[in-house]
Amino acid sequence: MSDEVEIPEVTHVSGSGVPIRGNDIDTDQIIPARFMKVVTFDGLGEFAFFDVRFDDDDNPKDHPMNEDRFQDSSVMVVNSNFGCGSSREHAPQALMRWGIDAIIGESFAEIFAGNCLALGIPTVTADSETIQDLQDWVDENPDGEIDIDVEAEEVTYGDTTIDVTVDDAQRKALVEGVWDTTALMKSNAGEVRKKAEGLPYVDDAAIPEAE
Repeated sequence: MSDEVEIPEVTHVSGSGVPIRGNDIDTDQIIPARFMKVVTFDGLGEFAFFDVRFDDDDNPKDHPMNEDRFQDSSVMVVNSNFGCGSSREHAPQALMRWGIDAIIGESFAEIFAGNCLALGIPTVTADSETIQDLQDWVDENPDGEIDIDVEAEEVTYGDTTIDVTVDDAQRKALVEGVWDTTALMKSNAGEVRKKAEGLPYVDDAAIPEAE
């Protein structure tokens, strides 16, 4: 590669959890559209789940992400079809900037899971009963450590280890450190330029200089 770019391998993620209960939580709940009028994603974290966390006068509602005991959480535990709705990449960006490094759930919307992968955030799945047990444990143990072994497809919390599923392509990308496609393209800028120069329909002026 012309310019080596270090992309971290994501084999394990550990941290305390925060339970977000409910099926079909869509991306508009995760980050309301009015907060998407930004030039960069910086600062989106404070607006994660804003409309379910605050009333019309910006007073806090009863929500796990408003509770002091979950403020340092980095593993979100969710239910079925999480991240459905529009494909806005702002949703996982907001969660990451709030502090989330991994999400465990019953199931995820495909595009949302793909957007999480692009940030190096694993989305791992287990059955409904297993997830509910984990959510209950997190409620009772807000400082308890959850360890996600991406490669082995296991999650350990307390004295319990559960089998989880990580999409094959996602697991390969995370474990091998090839999940950041933008960084990969930059690291292979010379090869990208060489390929573009060989394409008759690409104007020379549109081909960037390789650093």
